[in-house]
Amino acid sequence: LAAAQVGDLGKVNLSANWMAAPAVPGDAADLYAAVQAVGMELCPALGITIPVGKDSMSMSTVWQEKGKDGDRQKRITAPISLIVSAFSPVTDIRLTLTPQLQQLEDTVLLLVDLGRSKNRLGGSILALVVSQMGEATPDVDSAADLKNFWNVIQQLGREQKLLAYHDRSDGGLLATAVEMAFAGHTGVSIEIPHLHEPFAALFNEELGAVVQVRESDLDDVLLAFRSHGLKACVSRLGTLNETHTFRVTQNGKVLIEENLFALRAIWSDVTRRIAALRDNPVHAEQEHSVRLDPKNPGITPKITFDVAAEAQRARSLSQDSPSLGDLRGSVAHKSKPSVAILREQGVNGEVEMAAAFTRAGFRAVDVHMSDILAGRVSLKEFRGLAACGGFSYGDVLGAGEGWAKSALFNERARAEFAAYFAREDAFALGVCNGCQMVSNLKSIIPGAEHWPRFVQNKSERYEGRFVSLKIEKSPSVLFRGMEGSVIPIAVAHGEGYAEFPDAASAAAFSASGLVAARFVDNQQARALATAQSAEALAKADLESRQGTETYPLNPNSSPFGMTALTTPSGRVTIMMPHPERVFRSSCMSWAPREWGEDSPWMQLFYNARTWVG
Repeated sequence: LAAAQVGDLGKVNLSANWMAAPAVPGDAADLYAAVQAVGMELCPALGITIPVGKDSMSMSTVWQEKGKDGDRQKRITAPISLIVSAFSPVTDIRLTLTPQLQQLEDTVLLLVDLGRSKNRLGGSILALVVSQMGEATPDVDSAADLKNFWNVIQQLGREQKLLAYHDRSDGGLLATAVEMAFAGHTGVSIEIPHLHEPFAALFNEELGAVVQVRESDLDDVLLAFRSHGLKACVSRLGTLNETHTFRVTQNGKVLIEENLFALRAIWSDVTRRIAALRDNPVHAEQEHSVRLDPKNPGITPKITFDVAAEAQRARSLSQDSPSLGDLRGSVAHKSKPSVAILREQGVNGEVEMAAAFTRAGFRAVDVHMSDILAGRVSLKEFRGLAACGGFSYGDVLGAGEGWAKSALFNERARAEFAAYFAREDAFALGVCNGCQMVSNLKSIIPGAEHWPRFVQNKSERYEGRFVSLKIEKSPSVLFRGMEGSVIPIAVAHGEGYAEFPDAASAAAFSASGLVAARFVDNQQARALATAQSAEALAKADLESRQGTETYPLNPNSSPFGMTALTTPSGRVTIMMPHPERVFRSSCMSWAPREWGEDSPWMQLFYNARTWVG
């Protein structure tokens, strides 16, 4: 929580779920002691409250069991437990830190040890694997230290003096450093202080954190900790290395030296095994292979357009514009075109969709399917239609298809949609469930007769991912001028596989020029982004036209990576990923630092506004 820009610690609130069996001898006293320590001592010292929670005071059950010597009473009692959740407002999500190490020159890792070298191992993962409990467990020995730690991390985060942050108290220093290395795709070399016993230093789960800072900021960072009374808690831990090696040394002696990907294979093995049993085992192995590929360059965007210029052009269409009326002391006003934000029961993406279109200069109107079925709203009123996604009908299988049939089998609704799609002055966008819904209206959409159905992902699971799309040259009015770009995007669907009648039909549609975007793997994206010559770019472009079917870079395994389709007129476009959820750069789970407020996906909505005119 300290990694987010919350501000004063008093803004943090807690939800506490106390679970005990006070009727069992000793439990009531232990519960009282816990409430006293947490609710009456620690929280007031930190200046935070517990406004909500839940008490479960019946964590014991008794029953009679028949035996040879008669009935015997049996009892089972759960251990006393406290589950705490913290929540607070965040002042600026753009400044939130993550464990991802930044591959920059001249950076250093620092350990902030609020345990002040006690290194207690009780209850640690090390104790667990050797079947021990340990004598002493980590504790909050100083509420002042914890509060000062919060304040200095908030300050340094606000000043952008920290590059990466990870809590040390869940797994210990070894787990923390390894996870940061995995997230940053980089080797790490750390040095344990010579006075510390190695096992205790690596595996204790005392309060603390590991942070990455620039060497040029090191003095300022150390001064900040010193001014908050934490000078003795901060030590230089190590640096990054370029050999993808995780190395731990002490007094010049190498204690651990392992290939980063060998460690990740061990780290991810349980995940792989569970996925192979629960989901499609082929896809579980594909994901594991991608995870362990040392040559995987990661997400590499390529932007071929100027979103800021398009923003200015689109916004000018909705602003007051001078006319001859100015000479008479009045100003002619261009009204904003209306776009119907269409939703059905369970849809949850309508707010983001409306926000994106509003930002582009539209008047977004909330339209429920029941409004159309009852005749309360007519699509004649709109220049744009956006069918939204997000768990329509509880996301049951075929939900989008059921949504479409509610229109196709209703005389009034069918006529409304058929008339709308026949218009030459209106556009339509279907996303996720909306994509599935609009694809099933293809019988009344001119030029959509060869569109596929969207059915269950080949992974056999819901997919929430952040992957790369390559924008193809197509007639789509929404993707105008974006061709050749590779842009990361959020996906969230269980039924995104584009099902064609046969392989030949899929290949024919892939080559039809009606594919607006397709999933590409990280190697294809890097080749497009780094091509230094026209020949290299042409070669990369040709190879990327096949898209990727590798999971999870193509999360639904659609043939040729196809995931955004259009019609010959370009007025109707459907896509599985969610551009509306990432139209702001700050809403992306990762984005280049140089991107502004608008992410490249905002271009899609600006294009719509420019096309409407």
